[in-house]
Amino acid sequence: MASMTSLHTAHATGGQDRLARIGHARQAVLYGEAGAADAAPALESWIERSWLRCLASGQRPEHPPSFDILPAAETRRHQDANHQLVQAAKPTLERLGRAIADTRYFAILTNQAGVVVDVNGPIDRGDSRADLITRIGTDLSETRVGTTAIGAALTELQPVWLHRGEHFFDATSVYSCAGAPLFGPDGHCAGMLDLTGIEAAERPELKHLVAQSARSIENALTLGRPHALLIRLNWPGRVLGDDTDGLVCVDDDGCVTGANPAARQMVSRLGATADGMLHCSELFAMPFEMLFDAAQRRSPPQGGVLEAPLWTGLRLHALPVLAGREAAPASLQLPPSGDSGRPLKELETALIRKAVSDARGNVLQAAKALGVSRATVYRRLGPGKRG
Repeated sequence: MASMTSLHTAHATGGQDRLARIGHARQAVLYGEAGAADAAPALESWIERSWLRCLASGQRPEHPPSFDILPAAETRRHQDANHQLVQAAKPTLERLGRAIADTRYFAILTNQAGVVVDVNGPIDRGDSRADLITRIGTDLSETRVGTTAIGAALTELQPVWLHRGEHFFDATSVYSCAGAPLFGPDGHCAGMLDLTGIEAAERPELKHLVAQSARSIENALTLGRPHALLIRLNWPGRVLGDDTDGLVCVDDDGCVTGANPAARQMVSRLGATADGMLHCSELFAMPFEMLFDAAQRRSPPQGGVLEAPLWTGLRLHALPVLAGREAAPASLQLPPSGDSGRPLKELETALIRKAVSDARGNVLQAAKALGVSRATVYRRLGPGKRG
């Protein structure tokens, strides 16, 4: 019992020290009572940048922030424009609400402008500090309410944690919040997810939770994109079938209709082109028809997984899934490189043989269907095959 009491005392002391350091940083940066460098150990650089932007725009920490709700017509416009975001996020927000039910934190979803479009979790509507920031249509952008996890995530485009006095306004120093940006299947920022507590204990681990939850929402947005084929991607040795997968959606012609952030990081061509139409042949050094064929022939033990070479020379494991079919198992283990899984060359040869068979021996027709030369078909089938 004595050890538990000591632990709680140490935790409380550490919390007070943290608040004292934040207070010193506020005096240094916001009121110029000391050099900003003196406060550096207590202040993240992005927080200082946000504070300085607020000061430059004429805001002062002692002023009351604006929690004005947008006019009804404008709120409806935001709701209509962000309908897909709200629907994609709803299952994640419901899970979050259960996960944080006993922490005095709640979830806020905003669009890319920082306007609230949905909320979830234990919100005390009798507390004006909670009610003001959780009304649909409230503008919580940096220009309206100063430094918060919402404005910071939308500006820095990375997950953030913000505690008490790290908020710009004195009146918002009761909040602690974690935030993460949300990127749509077109590669642009679509909004952000925020977890906020009022006079709650500091919970920096919520930064990890909000980042994971944001990934789930991004994947749901991508899966909602019209597509004929979904390609799940991951590096050799990784497990396919969870939220860490790269997701690429393509139409019947092999054109990319959307991709999640993980896919854009794995395949540089996707990351370099947020706008404009890309074709599978620009991503993978293989005929795109092979991906459709692999999806149609999905079977154990590899579950339709194949090696997909990139034009960079790297290789990914890919699991193509036809639209409308059951998604990948939650824990589909990929065969390691050099294992008994079929090599890419062998798979290509099998697909070429099938194409020739489907074309009733017409090699030229099969080559056109695969998007390869007739010479390639002859070379893979070996000597003696002509047609």
